[in-house]
Amino acid sequence: MTNHFGDVVGHSKAILMIGANSASACPIGFKHFLQAKDRNNTKLIVVDPVYTKSAAKADHYLRIRTGTDVAFVYGMLHLIFKNGWEDKEFIDSRVYGMDEVRQEAKKWTPEVTADVTGIPADKIIQITRLFATSKPATVVWALGITQHSTGTSNTRILPILQLVLGNAGKKGGGCNIIRGHDNVQGSTDMCNLADSLPGYYGLSDDAWKYYSKAWGVDYEWMKGRFHSHKWMNEKGFSLAKWWQGVLQEEKTYSSSPIRALWVQGTGITSMTQQVKIQEAIKKLDLLVIAEPFVNEAAILSDRKDGIYIIPAATQFETEGSVTASNRSSQWRSKVVDPLYESKPDHEIMFEFAKKFGFYDEFVSGMKHDIVDGEIKKVKDDFVWPDDAANELARTVKTIGLGGWTAKRLREHQENWHLFDPITLAGYGKMKGQYYGLPWPCWDTKHPGSPILYNPDTPVNEGGMGFRNRFGLEHDGVSQLPDERVSVKGSKVKGGYPEITKANIEKVLGIKLTQEEKRKMGANWKVDLSGIIQEKCNEAEVCVYGNAKARAKVWTFPDQIPMHREPIHSPRFDLVKKYPTYPDQKNNFRVDVKFESEQSEKDWSKEFPTMIVTMRLVNLSGAGMIERTSKYLSHITPEMFAHIHPELAAKHGIRDKEDMWLHSPQGTKIKIKAYYNYSVTPDRVAMPYNFAGMMQGVDLTHRYPEGTKPYVNGESSNTITNYGFDVITQIPEFNAGLCRIERA
Repeated sequence: MTNHFGDVVGHSKAILMIGANSASACPIGFKHFLQAKDRNNTKLIVVDPVYTKSAAKADHYLRIRTGTDVAFVYGMLHLIFKNGWEDKEFIDSRVYGMDEVRQEAKKWTPEVTADVTGIPADKIIQITRLFATSKPATVVWALGITQHSTGTSNTRILPILQLVLGNAGKKGGGCNIIRGHDNVQGSTDMCNLADSLPGYYGLSDDAWKYYSKAWGVDYEWMKGRFHSHKWMNEKGFSLAKWWQGVLQEEKTYSSSPIRALWVQGTGITSMTQQVKIQEAIKKLDLLVIAEPFVNEAAILSDRKDGIYIIPAATQFETEGSVTASNRSSQWRSKVVDPLYESKPDHEIMFEFAKKFGFYDEFVSGMKHDIVDGEIKKVKDDFVWPDDAANELARTVKTIGLGGWTAKRLREHQENWHLFDPITLAGYGKMKGQYYGLPWPCWDTKHPGSPILYNPDTPVNEGGMGFRNRFGLEHDGVSQLPDERVSVKGSKVKGGYPEITKANIEKVLGIKLTQEEKRKMGANWKVDLSGIIQEKCNEAEVCVYGNAKARAKVWTFPDQIPMHREPIHSPRFDLVKKYPTYPDQKNNFRVDVKFESEQSEKDWSKEFPTMIVTMRLVNLSGAGMIERTSKYLSHITPEMFAHIHPELAAKHGIRDKEDMWLHSPQGTKIKIKAYYNYSVTPDRVAMPYNFAGMMQGVDLTHRYPEGTKPYVNGESSNTITNYGFDVITQIPEFNAGLCRIERA
């Protein structure tokens, strides 16, 4: 989130919710949108393939065809530019590459947009006028935007819409992405991914050297943990396609096949290609599952050995910080000691490190601190979780966690009642701070940043311009704004680059001592001494620079977002006009099919019905935990799909009868047909919260005694179509086709 829920309540005049159903997926968040309607007469616009619970509370509902979000926003941009509703001054002073966007938008007339998206032209015109002329307005999205083969383009086109309208860096504006699970933002910030170190540092040698230094670990020892040096800099296998590294059915780019899988804190059944996952688990030498409840990965295979289930404690049995959707940190205290033999996650990892001989290095960072501007070992033991939080605070500079010390976070927990819910501003003893210290919170004196990219607020009070990440110019055009975009109170007027050891004296107009130069890191991201941050604070300058936002990303396959049809499109006539990407080589160590899969044949002839996924409010996520509650399970006692009576009648299926859904990959699931008018006759909507069945076969007898959930059913991801984002490799959960058959 660039802003926060309270800001929406206090200032937004219109909310465009697209690819999100927060009434079910994040009810607390949706409560704020309802409050905005009551408080400000805020207009809620919901764009979704299904008439959801969120849509039921909307002022305007637009039913969109899945996988056409880019086309829809271009349809809006066409009208915005045509009618002069864009913020010309904002674009001219703060954005690069908008001319290309404007040219692409010219193609997307209301009629063309209506044909591609399925939204009537008059509704597109009505909604665009409302959203463009309501100031400020915010855009809200969730997994319905990201989980596509074009997910990266989807998440780019919506901020571009806000840049065009001048809603970025404004109260009540911005892009507010709703996180569905507890601490999703925190796990993202820690980069639990195959292509980055914590804090988005990447996998370069410099990044590894920085972390080795920060942890007090010898860099040569770190290199020795890898088969060869080159693998330090290579992406690993992604969560989406790890199974390909086991099965080796197609070419992979790794030193060896995957032979062991450790599952901790994720639902494997929440991934696509469940049959491939099942095959991979059967082939593994070792499967370890560390969870509070039995992960369904344990029962996908009928193997009798090589599977270990480790009882992990819940969040109520441990202590530490989590990060909310709005980038605020929340400290949580332990409620009870771990029950029975269960252990908190960190203790399990400690035991793992001891077993494999790197425990001392694993915990070394918590024994170090900054002393007189240099990293030094300060003690022989550590206090959990305080020293872990403090380690993150001094190390993760890229997003500005410098102020997130355990002491400050505990203080916010103890005084949460002294913060205003609309502004997050503290009062009384907490005056001068924002609740949870939303990052960037540059150091222990910084209040946090409730709204990103707001130059009208001084840097030391949470303000900043856009980040300078992509050089000072492109194609001869400066990437820095002129003096029209000067951060309030800054010593440096207009734009400036990110601050480094090499440029700090010139940019800030200061002179460093030789001792300061000796201690200082090469740039602000790796400056453990904190001197760069200190000098920037004195000048009210943001360490990451003050640049233009770029609508054009010259390093991506699509330099500006482009509409591309889903891999399995229901409109084969549009595939020729809006084809997907060329097939991809070696992304996360595997080849990925795009064009070859899409153009193989007209998939819609054999699989004419669109698939839409949805979330059940009582079974959050994969439902692994919630289905062990008889009360939550009672609400939805079986796996089902919402199907329009007209479509069901076409196949001779009565309400609550069984039906088969078949996928282009040759997989199938057997589920109940629930008559429902929330879907149209060309699509079905399924929850992804079930597991325990596989293509009609009951697997629940494999659960260890006493661990079987109250409710089990087919996983919708058994038939989720093949397809992955071209950058992130997130699966195309939210666009695909199926064939319906009466069971």
